[in-house]
Amino acid sequence: MRVPLSWLREYVDLPAGETGRDVQAKLIAVGLEVETVESLGAGLKGPLVVGEVLTIEELEGFKKPIRFCTVNVGTANGTGEPQEIVCGARNFAVGDKVVVVLPGAVLPGDFAISARKTYGKTSHGMICSGDELGMGDDGSGGIIVLPPEYEVGTDAIELLELVDEVLDIAVTPDRGYCLSMRGVARETATAYGLPLRDPALLDVPAPNAYGYRVKVEEPQGCDRFTARTVTGLNPEARSPIWLQRRLQKAGMRTVSLAVDITNYVMLELGQPLHAYDRDRLDGPIGVRRAAPGEKFTSLDGVKRVLDAEDLVITDSSGPIGLAGVMGGAHTEVADPVTTASSEAGSTTGEAVGTTNVVIEAAHFDHVAIARTSRRHKLSSEASRRFERGVDPEAASAAAQRTVDLLVLLAGGTAEAGVTEIVTPSGPRTISISADHPDRVAGVTYGRETVVRRLQEVGCDVYGQDELVVTAPSWRPDLRDPNDLAEEVIRLEGYENLPSTLPKPPAGRGLTERQRLHRRVGRALAGAGFVEALNYPFIAESVFDQLGLDAGDSCRRVVKLVNPLSDEEPALRTTLLPGLLGALRRNHGRGTHDLALFESGLVFHPCEKPATAAVPPVDRRPTDEEIAGLNAALPAQPRHIAAVLGGAREQAGWWGAGRPADWADAVEAARTVAREAGAVLTLRKGQYGPWHPGRCAGLYVTADGAEQLIGHAGELHPRVVKALGLPERTCAMELDLDRLELAGRGAVQAPHVSTFPVATQDVALVVDASVPAADVEAALREGAGELLESLRLFDVFTGEQIGEGRKSLAYALRFRANDRTLTVEEATAARDAAVSVAAARTGAALRGA
Repeated sequence: MRVPLSWLREYVDLPAGETGRDVQAKLIAVGLEVETVESLGAGLKGPLVVGEVLTIEELEGFKKPIRFCTVNVGTANGTGEPQEIVCGARNFAVGDKVVVVLPGAVLPGDFAISARKTYGKTSHGMICSGDELGMGDDGSGGIIVLPPEYEVGTDAIELLELVDEVLDIAVTPDRGYCLSMRGVARETATAYGLPLRDPALLDVPAPNAYGYRVKVEEPQGCDRFTARTVTGLNPEARSPIWLQRRLQKAGMRTVSLAVDITNYVMLELGQPLHAYDRDRLDGPIGVRRAAPGEKFTSLDGVKRVLDAEDLVITDSSGPIGLAGVMGGAHTEVADPVTTASSEAGSTTGEAVGTTNVVIEAAHFDHVAIARTSRRHKLSSEASRRFERGVDPEAASAAAQRTVDLLVLLAGGTAEAGVTEIVTPSGPRTISISADHPDRVAGVTYGRETVVRRLQEVGCDVYGQDELVVTAPSWRPDLRDPNDLAEEVIRLEGYENLPSTLPKPPAGRGLTERQRLHRRVGRALAGAGFVEALNYPFIAESVFDQLGLDAGDSCRRVVKLVNPLSDEEPALRTTLLPGLLGALRRNHGRGTHDLALFESGLVFHPCEKPATAAVPPVDRRPTDEEIAGLNAALPAQPRHIAAVLGGAREQAGWWGAGRPADWADAVEAARTVAREAGAVLTLRKGQYGPWHPGRCAGLYVTADGAEQLIGHAGELHPRVVKALGLPERTCAMELDLDRLELAGRGAVQAPHVSTFPVATQDVALVVDASVPAADVEAALREGAGELLESLRLFDVFTGEQIGEGRKSLAYALRFRANDRTLTVEEATAARDAAVSVAAARTGAALRGA
């Protein structure tokens, strides 16, 4: 919100010497975010006056049109003689009043004006455009042509209000009332302790049955609708300079008188308005929800397909406005045009434009407007205000103010009819202890201070120790005692709150869970992976790209009510989409050898969602309140995932490199499991994103049963193509919380024996369908406590061992802590291991 200081002084009698910087400091102290103070006309120095064009001579022989003009500037030049000026603009004629800067003046940007010879003539000054005077470019790029009533020689600096200061305020969503001069003036008056001249305090006629007919079919979406009619407008009337300049300083362009007045009143009172050409309206105005697929052409010329949730303004022909967002092209106020005679194409010179208007001042549901604006990607000054909350009680005053200005500036006549449809609603009252702000802030304010500050906000306050507060209509954000406490605290000054450092209890370090997460991150980083943190938001379409079954549990997502992006409205149920997206972006930007990992929460909806109460802020929530909050949250297990693409080992003078493959993804999972002290069992797996022949299911044993906690391997070619990934991309993901439960806690340092190891190799032939994990498990059990490690070092298939069979070669390492093992002891342990494997899996020694 841009607030000109000169306009602000109209409502608050600020001290004469108060600058924009002073006001900025005061407003910041009461909680407004005043980002900048812009000094308009800084360095501007006259003479800058109104002149009248006497003659224009077209100069020939130049690449662009050049005009040599004589301009009457009165006695401003000291001689009273016409001023000779060379000008390249063409949007003015003889007899027009223009703005002239004379030699000796300085324009914004330290542009000094002097007489100079150009195009064979001497130019004694300039005829100015708005951009040259720091008024902003209106898009025409032309000279300022003033109304004919202004006297020649009048000081244009004062006339055009060129010197001013403008405060640029970033209005937060809870302070929508500050998107108006009225709201900012109220905060300014409170900050300075001065009275406020409320521009909304107008005499408004009572509603009657003679106004323009209005029918509201959706009272929940529109609880107030005021309509006023003004007839006999002069279609040639233009916005006066003071009105144009206030709009320009506030960051809005001028359009036409009727539209400029509605914009001006919106900036002044915060109530969006819309003017309809009454002669284009067909029947009564209505407010309803749109029919699905209904079409509507908005003021910007775009034909829009409406949604069933959209709130629309209608007449008998259909939608004529997108409520609270933008009006329709069919009923817009028309600029005057010159009609042509039907005979011989001659012009009559008669101006035809809008002469009768219906003014709409309504109050719409802020949620409906916000959703419509977002749905149609159409943000307007009106929608910004409705989204943040508009004062419903200001609608009648805004309509009256608009009518008054149309009568004053456009020569119109206000009809006696006043339409006002109101859905009754009671006042919003809040009970609060008089000492509640004291307890929240840790400062003793006292009842008198609390009552005074709440009354300055606009509240009505009754009671002694227990106050009953009626919130003002322009503050929809005041809903509970803590909101009221915040108002007292901010007006008393945040800087006056005592600073108290918290005292954390001693002796508490990281939890075992936190230590595990750090160990896992360090281990993967040490293995060459780079951590990539991604947003937890996904689009549901990604599940199709990952090839997940229709009934897959990952497809059940938690959707956000107010997502950052409509394209990603859900919380992730897997880490892969974010990681694979990071891999794709880096690959597309020239980094082809990648190994990324991420540890983070995933979100699964509750089977029976619960509703949690809002926790208090003046005390610590009780255990029951915290349990209620947790019960309402979705399940949030922590997962860890890794993705690989390109080369895993680089080629160089040391030899050939190798690409990343499924085994690297499996090894990443094993690395994580080692840090958790868990034994990870690998079995052949098949799951959506992974290649069915190169996918391992990751299992752990917990509570006496094997549990699947993730997958690892190479991604399916269809997934690679759908996501735009490099060929042979590999990935792994597992549930870190369940892995932690299956682990042994903190990893213990191994005992180092001083006795030598005894190594025995064994090759076992089994059916090709027997998992190597089953053979390994049997060997471990049979070998007993002397077995130190077991490693599969060769897998062989061929004619020598028969069709449908495979040979698995293992290296078994035996060691005792208290002695050197004999050959007989090591052999016996090996034979025991083979015996159990033969009984469990049908394994036979190769060559036996």
